[in-house]
Amino acid sequence: MQSDFFSLVTAVQKNCDISDAQFAGDYTLCVYLLKMREFYRWSKALRLGDSISSGEVGLWVDQREAYWEELIDRDYLPVTVDGVEYAPMESEAINARLLPEGYVYGGGLGRFSKPYFFLGELLSREPLHGYTVLVAGREYARELAAPPAMAQGTTIYIRRESLRRMLWEKVDEWRWRKRENAMARAIGCYAFEHDQEHALDCMTQNELETVILHEIGEVVAGELLGDRWNEMLFTVSRTSAEMFARAVRDMLADCLSALPALLDDENQASLHFYFANLSPLRKDLFPSLEDAYSSWLSNSNMQHLKTVVRDGKSHWLAVAGQIVDAYDRYRDQSATAIEKLVNESRF
Repeated sequence: MQSDFFSLVTAVQKNCDISDAQFAGDYTLCVYLLKMREFYRWSKALRLGDSISSGEVGLWVDQREAYWEELIDRDYLPVTVDGVEYAPMESEAINARLLPEGYVYGGGLGRFSKPYFFLGELLSREPLHGYTVLVAGREYARELAAPPAMAQGTTIYIRRESLRRMLWEKVDEWRWRKRENAMARAIGCYAFEHDQEHALDCMTQNELETVILHEIGEVVAGELLGDRWNEMLFTVSRTSAEMFARAVRDMLADCLSALPALLDDENQASLHFYFANLSPLRKDLFPSLEDAYSSWLSNSNMQHLKTVVRDGKSHWLAVAGQIVDAYDRYRDQSATAIEKLVNESRF
C-alpha cells in the first residue's frame, strides 16, 4: 500500500481537479474568490494565520484556471488500491481496503450535483446511534469546495481539517468588521484573544459534534423522503429549485437532530454559531426560528426556541412531501412549481 500511496493521491487529486474544472464556474464571484484563497493556503501548506500576498494568490489562480481548461473535458480516473481498480464513487469498497491502513476516502455528489472527492488520514472510526462515523484528519487530496461532512448510507464522513479551516475563515471574516452579532457571541465563548490556536481547536471539537448531528439528521430525512427525493434533485439540478429544495431538507434535518440536541445540551456556543451561519435563503424561509433565537437572547429562556424547532420538524417534513408530489406531477417541468411551492411555505 505504501509504495502505491503517491499514485493513489495523484489519482484522487486529479479527479478533484477535473470536478473543479467542470463546476467552479457555478460559484458567485465573491464565494469563488474566498474559496480559492483558502484552497491556496491548503495547496501551499500554509498555517491559517500566515499572511499571504494578493499578487501571489492572483498568479496562482490564473495558473489554476489555465490548468482547469486542460481538464474540463476529461473523464474521471479509476481509484486503484492494492492493484484493484474502483470507480471513484465506490467509497465503501475503497475504504474496505484503506481504513485498515489508516486512511479514509470519500467520493460523492454535492450541491448542483458537483462530484467531490478527498483522501485523508483516519483519525477515528466510531459507531454512533446505528451509524459509522469516520473522522479524517490531514487531507492529502481535496477539491475546491471541501465540505466538512457528508453522509452516504449509514456512514458519516467528517473532515476535521476542512472543518477547522472553514471555522478559521469564519472567525477571520468576522474580524474584518467585528459586528455585534451571533458570530461575535459564538467567538466570545472561546478564548481567541489569549490563544487562538487552542481556541480554534476547542471550537472545532465543539462544532464537530454539531456537524455529526446534522449529518444524522440528513440520513433520517433521507429515509423519510425516500428515493423520489433524490430523483427530484437530479431533475432540477443546477436550478434555483435545487437550492430551495436543499434548504427545505437542511431545515428538516436540523429540526430532526442538530437543534434538539443543542437545545437539550444548552450548547450556547454552537447555537450562536448555528444562527451566525444561517443562509439568507433559510432565514427568509424560516423567520420564526430567527425570531425565537432573538427571544432567547432577550429572556434567556429556550422554551420558545424548542417549540419552534418541534413545530418546524412537522412543517418542513410536510413541505418536503409536497415537493416530491410536485415532482411526480410535473416531472421535467417541476422546477418552477417547486420554487413557487417553497416560497409560499414560509414558517
